[in-house]
Amino acid sequence: MARPLRIEFAGACYHVINRGNYRRNLFCETGAAEAFERTLAEAATSYAWRIHAYVVMRNHFHLAVELTEPNLSEGMKWLQGTWIRRYNGFRRIVGRPFQGRYKAILAEPGHVFGQICHYIHLNPVRAGVVAPAEAIKYPWSSLPKWTDRKRPAWLCPATVLAQAGGLPDTRAGWTQYQTYLEFLATDVEMKRELVAKRLSQGWCLGQRSFKTEFREDQKRKGADLDLIRFGGLNANELKSEREELWEERIVALAKAARVELNKLGARKSDPQKVLLAAALRQSTSVSNAWLSQRLSMGEPASASQFIRRFRLTEKGRAAVDRILSRVKT
Repeated sequence: MARPLRIEFAGACYHVINRGNYRRNLFCETGAAEAFERTLAEAATSYAWRIHAYVVMRNHFHLAVELTEPNLSEGMKWLQGTWIRRYNGFRRIVGRPFQGRYKAILAEPGHVFGQICHYIHLNPVRAGVVAPAEAIKYPWSSLPKWTDRKRPAWLCPATVLAQAGGLPDTRAGWTQYQTYLEFLATDVEMKRELVAKRLSQGWCLGQRSFKTEFREDQKRKGADLDLIRFGGLNANELKSEREELWEERIVALAKAARVELNKLGARKSDPQKVLLAAALRQSTSVSNAWLSQRLSMGEPASASQFIRRFRLTEKGRAAVDRILSRVKT
């Protein structure tokens, strides 16, 4: 039976998990966990991943990954394959360390993805390796890296801080986050929110509306058309081709909306900018980074916020629908 295709698109968020074959201990030997962290850093840099949280346990790992281009399968193949070659080569052994294909669960950005990050950071606590108040002392996790002056660029704190009450990205903010994790680990009601099976099973984590909208979005985009245009391209070619598609699309949307792209307002939240960004987001897999740069909307997170607020209004949704009805997909 053929394996199901991975759902991959720019901006997609995932809870990625894999375990040792027969649940064997993979990362207990000296240097194994360190080597995995180094390999993860290489993969995140090469494939432009945003890692919102990770942990390496004795026999498995968890990653909270956000894509900037559709390359999860390619990147995971490199990450696991490279670490396996290094692991087996150093120990002069052969065989398959992991139990098989990794699990990648699509996650709704925001609250749900934040829960996954907290769940990942609390893995050592649930396993009894460290006490709730000492979660930061577990070394093979993103948690102790947040306050490091040399924190790597691929580690993204936005979701963790936002979903812990909008904390600042400062040493004081991260101290508050540790207190928040301790609360999640000890409060009965909060512990129920972070149930392992609920955050580690299924194909998609999120509200019913998110899953429904995602399915409808995929229908609108048409997988066959993507395969024709993007099949067989390497990572650099794929990125370039997608950016070219987004540019074609935004020009068409601007024409339909009677907006001159070279005369947009200076404000980051200019209504015409937000309208075009919302329409492009609804009809393609465009990234926040590309939108924010192309339309001068500030940081990628700002573009995302402007779009979300716009689409929450009935007037905004209607405006987007009107433009899209005038543009051939």
